Amino acid sequence: MPTKQLSGALWVSKFPTSTRLDEMNSAFAISVASFLSALNAAGASVAISATLRPANRAFLMHWAWKIVNADADPLTIPEREGVDIQWGHLNEKGDYCREKSVAAATAMVNGYGMGNLRVAPALTSRHIEGKAIDMTISWTGTLSIKDAMGRTVDISTDPKTGMNEDLHAVGATYRVIKFKGGDKDKPHWSTDGR
Repeated sequence: MPTKQLSGALWVSKFPTSTRLDEMNSAFAISVASFLSALNAAGASVAISATLRPANRAFLMHWAWKIVNADADPLTIPEREGVDIQWGHLNEKGDYCREKSVAAATAMVNGYGMGNLRVAPALTSRHIEGKAIDMTISWTGTLSIKDAMGRTVDISTDPKTGMNEDLHAVGATYRVIKFKGGDKDKPHWSTDGR
């Protein structure tokens, strides 16, 4: 009988998230590629951090975040087939140790780059369906970008990041919708804003 592996940073490399467009839902990948092409032509800087995410990775990210940020009990996290993780750590005496358990979950949160995330990653998400992308966008000065109809939109408002509402409107013309939960998940774009 296989033994479970303790939670911690070593889990971050398991079930890797893709950053490739060709692993996404094909229709959404075409929309994203067109939007990215417009961003690049306008001189914006874009760094993609996630496209297709395995459900097992989403499970690990969700529960690590919940342990650290929402006081989830490491001893009551549900099981998931294919993920032999032990969230509860023991102290030197063999007793459950919440501090060690939270420290291990914190290492996972940090490893996944979720330190500034203000909402738990979803257990079922557009990333798992291949219908979402996480990307960091920035520019300087005025961004002159073409929307999907070929009209040039000049964006001089702040912030000069993916959180700019004028940029959200441009993205929507490409059917790439900015996350509708405000700044809780700054890099997230999808087919429907979820």
